Amino acid sequence: MDPIQGINATDPITGAPSEVASQDLGEDAFLTLLVTQMKNQDPLEPTANEDFIAQLAQFSSLEEMQGVNENLVALAALQQSNALMSQLTDSSALIGRNVRFIDPSTEVEALGTVDSVRIEQGLAILRIDGQDVPLANVTEVTGDDPVDPDPSEPTDPEAPADPTN
Repeated sequence: MDPIQGINATDPITGAPSEVASQDLGEDAFLTLLVTQMKNQDPLEPTANEDFIAQLAQFSSLEEMQGVNENLVALAALQQSNALMSQLTDSSALIGRNVRFIDPSTEVEALGTVDSVRIEQGLAILRIDGQDVPLANVTEVTGDDPVDPDPSEPTDPEAPADPTN
């Protein structure tokens, strides 16, 4: 005797794939169930009006909770996006500045100039003298310029020129 074979969407007997029932029950489905329940209730012991109202209240409460859940998910995504933008904005202020950092490959403290900043896997990565360094490895911001300015040039463009020249 052969075992009974299962029926699937490719079986020639069915001819078409079966439809999958939706997991979401909306207001229409709830009302359909409520009407069906009312039609099929025991006429000698009908369901009390309070029971139907309680079911409707529970359904309304469930819908509200689903809305709140969707809003919380959207808020979490927005906060994550804002955190990344904040990290990028804060880190970009370091471009062109000297920083002390712990070298991620040697674990030795080093000094270098920040060339650029990027976000990688949710973390700010600084490009310091050709090397990628996580922002968390920066221990100190030491100055604006990597070299000392020429003492013969005025540092303030609004300042008057030296009258001795």
